[in-house]
Amino acid sequence: MPGIISGQTDSVRQIADTSQNRVFLLQEVERNGEVLPEVNIKEVTVVGKKGASGRAFYRRYDRLTYNLKKVHPYALIVREKLYEVNAELNRITDEKERRKYLRGIEELVLGEYEDDMRDMTITQGKLLIKLIDRETRNTSYDLIKAYRGGLSAAFWQGIARIFGTNLKAEYDPFGEDAMIEVIVQDIEAGRI
Repeated sequence: MPGIISGQTDSVRQIADTSQNRVFLLQEVERNGEVLPEVNIKEVTVVGKKGASGRAFYRRYDRLTYNLKKVHPYALIVREKLYEVNAELNRITDEKERRKYLRGIEELVLGEYEDDMRDMTITQGKLLIKLIDRETRNTSYDLIKAYRGGLSAAFWQGIARIFGTNLKAEYDPFGEDAMIEVIVQDIEAGRI
């Protein structure tokens, strides 16, 4: 039989696709008493296109992709730093030492990332707030309140509102943030 590669086993067969020089690994799976071949494929996102409104959609999609590729690494950094800080705070029992540690971390993070944050657009800042909620399961407001106090959180919420954003914004992957979720999953999978 053409296309079957030697060395096949009873449960797994490799068949060469002669048209594209690719090899697919077929697994035999039993369903309802019948043995069927099965191959795992990657998830594909299909986006439709319709006339002028389609072009506008693609421009928004491309812009959103550009902005997410820029801010997504920072959301991952926030998640990792948060885990490190929480682990260290669990170890420190003295309240004075905890405050000193948090001030040191704040100075370190500001020194390292402040210039990058200042270079972000307002749109990128809004996306970062959403992605921080996605990665940490805490809003930016809640994080500031927990580590800096309620007064500081209220101050920064006021500043954010002046610029048209909300530190209390929550990430909704199945609602208004569905497109963001699709793009972030593509970024994490290395597809874009």
